[in-house]
Amino acid sequence: MANLANKSTKTVYVCRECGESTPKWQGQCPSCSAWNTLEETAVATNTSSGGFAQKNRAVTSKSGKILKLSDVRMEDVTRWPTGSTEMDRALGGGLVPGAVILIGGDPGIGKSTLTLQVIAAISENRPALYVTGEESSAQVASRAQRLDLPLESIHVLAETGLETILSHVGQAKPQVVVIDSIQTLYSEQFNSAPGSVVQVRECAAELVRYAKANGVSILIVGHVTKEGSIAGPRVLEHLVDTVIYFEGEAGSNIRIIRALKNRFGAANEIGVFSMTENGLRGVANPSVLFLHNSQQQASGNVVFAAIEGSRPLLVQIQALVDRTAGNPRRVCNGVDSQRLAMLLAVMNRHLGSNLGGFDVFVNVVGGLTVDEPAADLPIIAAIWSSLTGKVVPSNTVLFGEVGLGGEVRPVVGGAIRVAEAEKLGFNRVVCGDVGRGARSKAELAIEVVNRVDRAVEFLRGD
Repeated sequence: MANLANKSTKTVYVCRECGESTPKWQGQCPSCSAWNTLEETAVATNTSSGGFAQKNRAVTSKSGKILKLSDVRMEDVTRWPTGSTEMDRALGGGLVPGAVILIGGDPGIGKSTLTLQVIAAISENRPALYVTGEESSAQVASRAQRLDLPLESIHVLAETGLETILSHVGQAKPQVVVIDSIQTLYSEQFNSAPGSVVQVRECAAELVRYAKANGVSILIVGHVTKEGSIAGPRVLEHLVDTVIYFEGEAGSNIRIIRALKNRFGAANEIGVFSMTENGLRGVANPSVLFLHNSQQQASGNVVFAAIEGSRPLLVQIQALVDRTAGNPRRVCNGVDSQRLAMLLAVMNRHLGSNLGGFDVFVNVVGGLTVDEPAADLPIIAAIWSSLTGKVVPSNTVLFGEVGLGGEVRPVVGGAIRVAEAEKLGFNRVVCGDVGRGARSKAELAIEVVNRVDRAVEFLRGD
C-alpha cells in the first residue's frame, strides 16, 4: 500500500475479445478487427522503478541462447493423478507440475464440485489449496460435507485479492491450487473492477507466471457468457496450457468434460461423469449410459458408433418427421444445423425423399454434441426411418460420411468403432469401407455400402 502515492490513473479502451488496449475509442479493434468490442477502463500506472511494469519486464527479459533441437535435453513429463479416471483421461493422464488448466461451463453444471473433489483426492498425497472468491469458507465446508469428503485434509482460502493469494500460496507452498473463479480476482495494480478485461487478463497472466516459476499446478474456474464462451478476453485461453469445457443438458445427470486445448495431451479428449447426490462420479462405460432404453423398437431410432478423442462411444440418434401446415422447420439438438440441411438435400436428390412439406427434428440422446462427418449416415437413416415408418433393427450400428453425390465414404477409426459395437453385443454394422482389420468375429456382420441408397436397401431388407 506504500506505493499508492506513486500511482496515477488513466483511461484506456480494452478489447474484450483479444485484450488489446488503445488510448482512443474505435469502432473496430486494431488488433483482432472485432467490431464494437472496445470498453472504457481505468487503469493505474506506477511511476516507481519497482512497479508492476518493471517486474513484468524483468520476467520477460531473461537471457537465453539459440539451441538445436537435437541438443535439447528431453525430460519425461511427471503427472499427478487427480483421483478421477475420467478427469485424468481428459487431461491426458493427470496434472502436470507447472501447468495451468482453465475449466469453463454453465452456472451450476458442477465446476466447483469437480474441483473440490480433485483437491480432496490430491490432498491425500501432496499439499493442495482451494481458493474461493465466490463463497465463504463455511459454504465450501458445507459442500464438502454433503459430498462426504474428508474435511480435515482440505485447506481452503476465501480471498479475492491476487497479491494476498500469492502471498499465502508462497507461505503454504501447495503443489496444486484451485482458483474459483478467475472473474472474482482483482489486482491492486489496476483500478478496474473484478471481472473486467484488464483484471482477468492480468490476474491470469500473473498466475501463469507463478505456476511456471514454482512448478505449481493451478486449476482456474471460469464463467461462461450466454454464447457459451469463457467470459473475459480471448487471450485468457491462449495463456493457459489446457482448456476444459463442461457440457451437459438441462435436466440430465450426464456431465461431459472436453479438452479443447491441451499442451500436454490430445485435444478433444473427453471424460464422462454422472451427477449424483454424492457429487460427480466417473462413468467407466459411457456407451451403456448413452444407449439407455435404446433397444426399444421404434421408428426414427438409430445407434451411431462415434469417436470422442480416442474413445469410441455408441450413442443413440433420434429423428422425428412430421407433416407441417406452414413453413417446414428444421430443429436439431447435438447436430450442426448446416450439416443437417445438406443431408436433407442429399436425401431429396438421391433417395427421392420429398421433405419440403415436413418438419424434421433430430436429437442426440444424452446431451452429447456430435460434430464428426461419420454421423451423416446414421442421421439420414434415422430421418428415413421416421419418414417411412420402417424400424431400424436395434442390433444394428451405423456410421459413415455421406457426400453430396450420395456416396458413403470411409471414416477414421472404423476398426475401433466396430470393436465397440461388437463388445456391447451388436451383431450388424452398416458403414463405409473399414478395411480388413475390422473383421474379427463371424457373428458380427459388416455391411459395407458405397452409396446412401444401398444403405437404405440394407435397412429395408431388400
